[in-house]
Amino acid sequence: MHWSEREPPRPLGEDHGPVRYGPPAPDPGLPVLPELAAVLAASAARTRPEPPGGGTSLREAACAYWERRGLHGGPGDVAAAPGVQSLVLALIAAHAGDVLMPRPCPATWMPQARLLGRPAYHVPTPAECGGIPDPYALLETVRRVRAEGGRPRLLLISVADDPTATLAPPELVREACEAAVSEGLHVVSDETWRDTLHRPHDTVMLSPAEMCPDDVTVVSDLAGALTPSAWPVAVARFPATARASARRARVLDILTALGALVAEPVARAAAHALHEPAAVTERIRQAARLQAQVASAAHRAVLTVGALARPPQAGRHLYADLGPLRARLAARGVTDSMELEDYLTKRIGAPAPGGHRFGDELGALRVRLSTGPLLGSTPEQQTESLTAVEPLKLPHVARALSIFAAALDELR
Repeated sequence: MHWSEREPPRPLGEDHGPVRYGPPAPDPGLPVLPELAAVLAASAARTRPEPPGGGTSLREAACAYWERRGLHGGPGDVAAAPGVQSLVLALIAAHAGDVLMPRPCPATWMPQARLLGRPAYHVPTPAECGGIPDPYALLETVRRVRAEGGRPRLLLISVADDPTATLAPPELVREACEAAVSEGLHVVSDETWRDTLHRPHDTVMLSPAEMCPDDVTVVSDLAGALTPSAWPVAVARFPATARASARRARVLDILTALGALVAEPVARAAAHALHEPAAVTERIRQAARLQAQVASAAHRAVLTVGALARPPQAGRHLYADLGPLRARLAARGVTDSMELEDYLTKRIGAPAPGGHRFGDELGALRVRLSTGPLLGSTPEQQTESLTAVEPLKLPHVARALSIFAAALDELR
């Protein structure tokens, strides 16, 4: 296969190919935090959007959020947008050259590069985690791309990863970032899931911006842990350098051209969440604890039937490889990840996007499974799941997990 791994155009139709069928990020399956809803409601009469890149209050709140995580900077180094997709699109557009990303990777990255006409290349990840390319594979990919006349300039990574729900160890993050910087690549680190670690006291989340401060732009979709996905807002932290300042200005130009402005009521709620008052931090803690238990139960169900999956460490999903069940699936007419997506979505009753959406080969029987739908179908059930000492024993959670396990068990 050619190293660009670009697919030929495919006709539009009901074939899961067009970007409009791309899967959303895993839903938290939880009601809106009342304190945030009150902030939003108090600002509902405001009719103007924030300026391009976000207003001062939102950017200062983002700086305070990062300051508490050891990443220093001022509001002039921050930009906000209505969702991480528009931010990443603007960042790719602001950097000339080819784009590299791990395989698998978030579902929007490759379509965004293609939309901009940028050559994009997948790099294999190591066995222990996703989100970060193997450093040696990264160097080899850069060498081959250049040998073919390409200009690799940008590397997209996610330390706490979608789709694999793994957390990259600090030593791997350092090696990969140092390899990228040594080859002249700028790194965009998507840290949307950094506050969703299932065992935050037992694991270490290290941002690439702590290691290579002049060569890493951090982006975060607040829907990862802080705000509802229905209130789109994301923030980016640029390095404090003259070159990064020029790129930030270019990003603001692009966001302006796209009309990608944050609504002021959403900005006020986001700023409140970024300051992390007690109610917000308690919700983050409760949600991480709940997702850890439910994800572990879902992981056990996957392993019980003979499928494979890395233990989930962050987020509200896991990434399963049903390759060991290929013969059983083929008997049911499932031979690739597109058919697997349809098959499991119908049986589980919740979206189960196939690995082809995340850059994996179509023939690989991989699928991202979300845990949010297992928490309950009503706000009351979801709140009960959030506050229960033993959520797996709640009737609605136990029933949802039983349906999930039964859908897999019939493949044994």
